[in-house]
Amino acid sequence: MKKSANLLLVDDDPGLLKLLGMRLSSEGFSVFTAESGAEALRMLQNQRIDLVISDLRMDEMNGLALFGEVQKSHPGMPVIILTAHGSIPEAVSATQQGVFSFLTKPVDRDALYSAIDQALAQRAPASDDAWRESIVTRSPLMLRLLEQARMVAQSDVSVLISGQSGTGKEVLAQAIHAASPRANKAFIAINCGALPEQLLESELFGHAKGAFTGAVSQREGLFQAAEGGTLFLDEIGDMPQALQVKLLRVLQERKVRPLGSNRDLDINVRIISATHRDLPKAMEKKEFREDLFYRLNVVALRIPALHERAEDIPLLANHLLKQAAERHKPFVRSFSTDAMKRLIAASWPGNVRQLVNVIEQCVALSSAPVIGEALVEQALEGENTALPGFVEARNQFELNYLRKLLQMTRGNVTNAARLAGRNRTEFYKLLARHELDPSDFKE
Repeated sequence: MKKSANLLLVDDDPGLLKLLGMRLSSEGFSVFTAESGAEALRMLQNQRIDLVISDLRMDEMNGLALFGEVQKSHPGMPVIILTAHGSIPEAVSATQQGVFSFLTKPVDRDALYSAIDQALAQRAPASDDAWRESIVTRSPLMLRLLEQARMVAQSDVSVLISGQSGTGKEVLAQAIHAASPRANKAFIAINCGALPEQLLESELFGHAKGAFTGAVSQREGLFQAAEGGTLFLDEIGDMPQALQVKLLRVLQERKVRPLGSNRDLDINVRIISATHRDLPKAMEKKEFREDLFYRLNVVALRIPALHERAEDIPLLANHLLKQAAERHKPFVRSFSTDAMKRLIAASWPGNVRQLVNVIEQCVALSSAPVIGEALVEQALEGENTALPGFVEARNQFELNYLRKLLQMTRGNVTNAARLAGRNRTEFYKLLARHELDPSDFKE
């Protein structure tokens, strides 16, 4: 029996779930539990699971429906179904659909262990490249980066990933996690620039009941949720300075204190962070703490922009076309030669994320098996007027707002800060962040 395997048990009866979980845990398995099909699917996204054991009769999503969803998201994942209402038609239906085994409750212990053994033995072993299966490339630049990522994944050192927006920093972070000894634990990501300061602090560190208005119950923070696994701090360069201090303390002491609590909690979390900002420049401007930078930047990995790996564009475009066609229009098969040349020649300021959007648009609008140059051109023009992301939109609003204030006050920072309802120190930091010089607005 493969004692190191991770099993996911699914049953809407908490008592039976606990009983079976205890029995399998005592046999040496790592056991995860879910009380619904929806919860099981969420867990499969965050945990490395080897085998699913599910009850057949459950509200909302039964065992067979869950099996169907599992096969969509995790093809080849073995599933054993248990039922207290065992019948030949159900068993035949289940095995015809590909369910590995169908057992009747109360489950015979030996029969269950035998089914688990066989399911784990027959599961195809992960290939050496399974950890980076989401990264499509043949670029020497990217292949060198992936080799570095694989090496650093084996240790627990903090990694700082830099690169333009849309280059795939979170995808690389997930790959590092998948190649690490923490792969069977949670990978949790948060965008540090997308939340107000108090909400970001509460999300990261958790809070005690009554810690602030609206904190009606105790809440676990992401550091606790990622216990044993990896916490990915995206856009770390946009983290407010007050939180930078608290994050530094957590990294130094390996302890976290929830908001409103007087008790520290031990944590065991690997930190990967990412930014599109020039952090050394931000440190010069006192916008980012130097001590925190060196804590996060033990190993630095830079993802090249898409135009730096142009040889990957045909590979990526065909891969994305196949995925989009399977979802929307199976008859769409390829790009014309001129269409592919146009894709390769584009500047791609939005990088891989922009390429994904362009391919999706081309497939959605195509009425022929081969996508032509005109459709690619139309999709590229549409991307130039597309709705920006939240952080990008907020930064653009701030820049326009600050420029307007400086124009109105002719570069007088005191008056501009008063109009904005901010003190001068804070206002100067905002100007520095957007590289605005008040003297440029004086008459």
